[in-house]
This record gives sequence, structure tokens and C-alpha cells, in this order.
Amino acid sequence: MSLIAYPIRNSLYLNITDRCTLECSFCPKHTQQGPVVHDYDLHLDHRPEVEEIIEAIGDPARYEEIVFCGFGEPTLRLKVLLQVARWIKEHGGRVRINTDGLANRVHKRNVLPEMQGLVDSLSVSMNAQDAEVYDRHCHPQLEGSFEAMLDFLAEAPHYIPRVTATAIDGLEGVDIEACKKLAEERGVEFRRRQLDKVG
Repeated sequence: MSLIAYPIRNSLYLNITDRCTLECSFCPKHTQQGPVVHDYDLHLDHRPEVEEIIEAIGDPARYEEIVFCGFGEPTLRLKVLLQVARWIKEHGGRVRINTDGLANRVHKRNVLPEMQGLVDSLSVSMNAQDAEVYDRHCHPQLEGSFEAMLDFLAEAPHYIPRVTATAIDGLEGVDIEACKKLAEERGVEFRRRQLDKVG
């Protein structure tokens, strides 16, 4: 049976898809660890629908925030994500999306206005300071993904109250200070993550 919702600290994380636009070499899904976070097995035997996800959440107000973040890219299921986010907000919860920042590239339109009022914060995986290092570690399926992610980062603060870019310290060739500068130039916060530490 699939695990749709899993608590970490004071937040509840939602695992709504196993599909992704990237194949990051450092993602546990592609290592011996497999799709496991904090002893939670996030393998999905099906992609849950809106009603299943809502049932798995319970009372969203019990948590500091509800985070769309499993071992897939949540914005690939944008319609489901937005429906659930609307329900969370209507029931007193806060919504964060952990994303690769490629939603606009995938959906071929600016989806950020659709998130406005439903999403309180975005955490965007920048992962590298240039396209060469990004491609080496993230193996994007779509051409121009690094530039598309940076464009998404620059656009996001117009619609989402809090936007943070992240990069992993310890990945070969990743310049954390350069990543931080890219984030600041786009008017967003920056957070350094640690290699092999998930969740």
C-alpha cells in the first residue's frame, strides 16, 4: 500500500507522484538507498487522486505546513496539486511545494498565477551555479532546464510570498557562494543543503 502522507518534525509531507523531470544522481531513488526518507518507504503502487490525498492529510491545521514533496516532481500533477492546496488553505493549513522549478517549462505556460493564494512558499532545487554542472548532476530530460529554472525563480516572488532556492554542499563542482549569488540576484532566499541528508 502506498504511503501518501508522512510526518517529519512539525510538517506533513505529501507523496503524490513518482515521476520526475530530472534524474539526479544524488537522489536516493537512483542510489542503493532507494525511495526511503526517515524510514518511510515512498514507493507508490499508484498515483493518488485528490480524495485519497485529502483523506491522508486529516486536519491540515495540526501541522506547521503541508509540503508537496515525495520522490517525484509534484508540479507534474499540477491539477491535483492545486485542488488539494485549495482544500488545505480552506481548512486552515499552510502549503509549501518542493520543486525542481521546471513547471513552466513542462506545462508550456506560466503556472505561477495559478498557485497564487494557494501556495505560501516554494523551495526550488537550484542544485548548481551553471548549466554544465547542473546537467552533470541532474540529467534533465528537457533542453534548457537550467535556464528555465532560473527564470521560474525570478518570476516566482511576484506570486508566492516566500521563495527559497537550494543547493547541495558537497556535490562535485557545485559552488555554493555562486548559487547564493544567483538566488539573491533573482530576489529569493537561499538555503544550503547537505549531501546525503534528505528530509
